[in-house]
Amino acid sequence: MDITADSTGTGGAHNPPGKHGTHGTGGTGGTDGADRAADIEAVRQVVAAVQHAQRTEDSDEFVSLFREDAIWTTGHGRRLIGRDAISEFTHRVLPGAMKGALPTYEVTHVLFVRPDVAAVKVRQRYTAPGGGPVDGQPEGSPLYVIAREDGRWLLTACQNTEVLDV
Repeated sequence: MDITADSTGTGGAHNPPGKHGTHGTGGTGGTDGADRAADIEAVRQVVAAVQHAQRTEDSDEFVSLFREDAIWTTGHGRRLIGRDAISEFTHRVLPGAMKGALPTYEVTHVLFVRPDVAAVKVRQRYTAPGGGPVDGQPEGSPLYVIAREDGRWLLTACQNTEVLDV
């Protein structure tokens, strides 16, 4: 999987090669390449942990990935403010939710707004336990803002979106 990383700090605009920030993958806008690669891997691990928690229906693991004051908007538009609200909702809906469907989360783009804040686009798909598609289950296109605090990357502001076939 090839992801594109950008760290322009300009809200997503790509600068020409050789200018401040990055053009696709590459420069780091003040962070060396090894640090940026480690940050991208850490962000991918957060998304992998989301996938694991969803697949295993582990509400506690899922909730542990969030900042205390995080914002989560569900795929159907329900706004959850703070880890307590996210926890209450998750403990109510996640157990049993993955029956017949295994989610896969693929990081498709990472934008470093600052060295410690990344906007992460994800492709979310569901497969049946045997590996085939799940009828009637649309693809998702989450956006996760993930911030590093005390060396740990945490979900900060997240929006799940169903991709409608229109």
